[in-house]
Amino acid sequence: MPSRKRSKQYLLTSLSSAVLTALFMQPAAAYEFDKPIENAFKLGQDDAKYGQFKVNLRYRYELADVANNGKETAHANTLRLRLGYLTPEFHGLQAFAEFEGNVAMQRDYNSKTTDPADTSRQVVADPQAGELNQAWLSYKGIPDTEVKGGRQRIIVDDSRFIGNVGWRQMEQTYDSVIATNKSIENLTLKAGYIGNVKNIFSKDDAIQLPFANVNYKIKDVASITGYGYWLADYEAGQSGRSAQTYGVAVTGSPKINKQVKLHYRAEYAFQTNLANNTNSFTLGRYSLMGGATFMGLTLKGAAEELGANGAQAFQTPFGTNHKFQGWADLFLNTPVNGVRDVNASLAGKVLGTKLMFVYHNFQGVTKNVEYGNEFDFLITKKFGKHYQLLAKYAYYDADEANELDKFNKDVHKFWLQGSVSF
Repeated sequence: MPSRKRSKQYLLTSLSSAVLTALFMQPAAAYEFDKPIENAFKLGQDDAKYGQFKVNLRYRYELADVANNGKETAHANTLRLRLGYLTPEFHGLQAFAEFEGNVAMQRDYNSKTTDPADTSRQVVADPQAGELNQAWLSYKGIPDTEVKGGRQRIIVDDSRFIGNVGWRQMEQTYDSVIATNKSIENLTLKAGYIGNVKNIFSKDDAIQLPFANVNYKIKDVASITGYGYWLADYEAGQSGRSAQTYGVAVTGSPKINKQVKLHYRAEYAFQTNLANNTNSFTLGRYSLMGGATFMGLTLKGAAEELGANGAQAFQTPFGTNHKFQGWADLFLNTPVNGVRDVNASLAGKVLGTKLMFVYHNFQGVTKNVEYGNEFDFLITKKFGKHYQLLAKYAYYDADEANELDKFNKDVHKFWLQGSVSF
């Protein structure tokens, strides 16, 4: 065991040093190849009158280690490619098609699918797969209105309820129809219907999910949003996901002066059973945040609670949940005792490099449960418009006194990532 720990520490130290060196070094050439590449993807036309190709290539190394759960440390080296073509707009019509594929170059992990399926190791949810990621047609011939149908990326509000889970290599997209209207100044009306989800495991998830979202903006002082989601899942064993959710959120980032900007969020939602869900429940969720930016540093304090009754819990099965309640991903599914996350974050830039630290304290809602604490670190730098390097680390420090098996074990996760996007 000591040699394993030393090897892990050496690996993390070496990778982190390499990333830090790369992040603080500017390339010698000032991206002189970018313009010809951009023109090539626009088929030689600056105005893209023949349409344009879109390319994203992303390499990632991920380490996942959970203490004392009988599984070996996971090591995943993956390379993800997205290649798409966007047509020019013609009489209000526009179309887009995109392929997405992920290659597992190192297979020492369990993807929770058949490829790779090393069940002796921890889970890294990035399968080797290829798929039609997007294929949609949009129409803008109606004044101040867009209608888009087909398989598409959907990110609603802060992605808590519907998101693309863009952190994973195989993103989540939706077979859906969405109408967006902006006829009234500062007011955005959005309504849609989702009939199938292509999830992060490249599997189809058939659902019935109508949704509506209304947003009104008052400059940078306030953005007021009301929403409703009506999820019905008739797949075998999935009736417990059927639920209706209603909520309202008020957010803003008003400027006090040239140096100071405030940030706030106040949101409340409730969720009840729907359709074939035989359980009867009404559960609440709240999210509160306050913070400020001063001289390039942003400090925020926040709390989010997902309620529970000891048998059911407030769930967000199609949200980008990695973004919330810690990057170690312990709470992607809300436990039956609920979760209250009290957190603080500090972010800023040094020599054009973004640095971020987040602290979380997790507790139960229905019982006196102390899940544990989490410490998250991020460093990322963009090189021009098209290149990015990133390193991220999450440490979940479990409260070993609690008797909940999943939450009483320490978790370490580390990521090293580079991407190119045109």
